[in-house]
Amino acid sequence: MVSVFRRYFTRYMNALRVAAWGMPDASRIGPVVVYSNHPAWWDAAVYILAADRFFPSHESYAPIDAAMLKQYGIFGRIGAFGVDLETSRGGAEFMAASAEILASPKRALWVTAQGRFSDVRERPLWLKPGIARLVEIAPDCTIIPLAIEYGFWLERGAEAFIAFGTPLRGEDLIGFPRAQRLEYLERELTSTLDHLSADVQARDPARFRPVLEGRSGIGGLYDGWRRLTSALRGRSFDPSHEGRHS
Repeated sequence: MVSVFRRYFTRYMNALRVAAWGMPDASRIGPVVVYSNHPAWWDAAVYILAADRFFPSHESYAPIDAAMLKQYGIFGRIGAFGVDLETSRGGAEFMAASAEILASPKRALWVTAQGRFSDVRERPLWLKPGIARLVEIAPDCTIIPLAIEYGFWLERGAEAFIAFGTPLRGEDLIGFPRAQRLEYLERELTSTLDHLSADVQARDPARFRPVLEGRSGIGGLYDGWRRLTSALRGRSFDPSHEGRHS
């Protein structure tokens, strides 16, 4: 199923890039909780691709709005489980499912901690309180903030950018009151987001490592003309926007 999302992503997006400083430590033992902001529909695909690339030894799961799961049933086949975001019952079901998932040291739970679509520039992030409760059911877990951002650089397709923040141990957080714990988790994710945004604004590919790259260029008659022009000049054809003068 990962191959399906890989093909779908490269069809519509130009690239998925991870910040050079934001590579995760996947060697940690124990269950993993990855919590992120929620800027777009594409976050689900980013989760799937990032999990396959950076946490291949873990079984990955993610809560998803129950209504959306009915619409996109394919997510249920790769670890997504439905949650009613509008009721307290939904919160209880999320905690119960999370407890079962995090009982295994080889599982990872990916959570859009804002619980709603939100602009990447929004501050404060207003994370849902449930993220701070996970350490109570899995004190041996490792919690990792994940910043996600999208932007357009030189190509027709959008770029997806991610960066993992400093890993946190559940046992180090469990002694704090929930409100203070939530504040700390939000501060860590905000810091990771700010660092990532600075690199995205710099528009410097050298600051990132490619996770997945799509097809460069515009396609159609325009790229056909560019290809012919390059051939007539005896030069190789580079379909990327930067290669337009080749």
